[in-house]
Amino acid sequence: MQNSEEKIRCPWCLGFPQYVQYHDQEWGVPVFDDQVHFEFLILESAQAGLSWATVLKKRDGYRRAFADFDYKIVAEFPESYVQELLQDPGIIRNVLKIRAAINNARRFMEVQQEFGSFSNYIWSFVGGKPIQNSLKKGDPSPATSPESDALAKDLKKRGFKFLGSTVMYAHMQATGLINDHLVECFRYEEVKL
Repeated sequence: MQNSEEKIRCPWCLGFPQYVQYHDQEWGVPVFDDQVHFEFLILESAQAGLSWATVLKKRDGYRRAFADFDYKIVAEFPESYVQELLQDPGIIRNVLKIRAAINNARRFMEVQQEFGSFSNYIWSFVGGKPIQNSLKKGDPSPATSPESDALAKDLKKRGFKFLGSTVMYAHMQATGLINDHLVECFRYEEVKL
């Protein structure tokens, strides 16, 4: 068996150990659990304009501050708690992003009511099956797709915030709706459905 240093990985993850662990264990794994989708929606909307490394380093802070990503609790956060969060160095202290997370928790539950689950809703944008891209080393990595465009447009119509097409493409990659591991990466075949 190869040791982890010998495995071929997507080059973007080689910056620091948390990135490698995230790449090897989570990124691109198809997600059907609503709470996991909500976690990634919070983290990815917080990322807007920042690096994913910054967000990953604060993930535990977000987990603590956002009730372990329980959207039912987040939807009920009062304004007094927003003010507390603005003082919390464990998260990205941007009032618009914090308020967006609370708003998005409420919209998230509306989608659940309409579709039975958020997972049912989001997977409908890829026909219920992951898109298998075939990126090779040196290929440009897409930032959006027709599917992420359609998803972001629909989310905006439903009142979600900070979830444009680029953010939603990242969400689709992270949660396995799109397999953007390089074909030579050891995870490419492992995450295929």
